[in-house]
Amino acid sequence: MTTAIITGTSGGIGHTTALELAKKYDYVAALSRGSTGFEDIANIHIFEGSVAKHDFIVESIKQIVEATGQIDLLINNAAVSYVGLLTDMTDADWQETVSVNLSSVFNTCHEVIPHMVHQKEGRVINISSVWGLAGASCEVAYSATKGGINAFTQALAKELAPSGIAVNAIAFGAVDTSMNKHLSPEEKQLLEEEIPIGRMLSANEAAKIILKVAELPLYVTGDIIKADGGWI
Repeated sequence: MTTAIITGTSGGIGHTTALELAKKYDYVAALSRGSTGFEDIANIHIFEGSVAKHDFIVESIKQIVEATGQIDLLINNAAVSYVGLLTDMTDADWQETVSVNLSSVFNTCHEVIPHMVHQKEGRVINISSVWGLAGASCEVAYSATKGGINAFTQALAKELAPSGIAVNAIAFGAVDTSMNKHLSPEEKQLLEEEIPIGRMLSANEAAKIILKVAELPLYVTGDIIKADGGWI
C-alpha cells in the first residue's frame, strides 16, 4: 500500500497537494491542526493536532504504519509566518514560528526515517522558501526557519543517501495563498511586477511541482530546488 504523509493541510499548498497525492497514493495521511475538508475522500486520512508536538507525531506515525506497513513519501509543509519588525516580536511569537516551521520537521523525520531505512527507500520533501536563501525584511523569524530547513535538508540527505532515501527542499517564491493575505491589492500588484514571470504561483502549480520532485530519481538528493518565477 503506497503511503504519503503531508503536514499543514488546512489550506493553501498543503490542501491542494493532499488532493493531488490522493490520485496517486493508496493512503494519504493529512496532518493538520485545523479542519481540512477531506472527509469525503476515502484514501485521505486526517490526523488533527499540532505538528510542533512530538507526542502527536509519534502517535500519528504509529497509527499510519500500523494501517499501511510502510511510508513512501513525507512532505513537511506546515508553516506559520510573522510579518513585522523583529523588535516587535514576542518570545511566544518566536517560539511558535520556530516550533511549527522547523521543530516539526525534526519531529516527523525523527519518527519516519527509521521506517524508510528499514525499507531501504523513501522520499522526504521539505517545503522551504526563497526567504530561506535570501532573507526578507520584516520576516526574520520565518526566513531563519526556512534557512534552517535548507541546511537540515542538505545534511540529512548525506546521512540517508546510502539507505536509498532522497531528501530535497523546494524553495517557493510568492505563492497566492492565505499566507500572503496581509498584502493589499496595491502591494500584491507591486510584488507581481517584481517577478519576471509577472504573477504569483498558484497552489495548484505548487502541488504539481511537489509531485514532480517526489518522482525524481534517487540521484537528485540534498538539493534546494528554487521555484520562484525567476524572482530571486
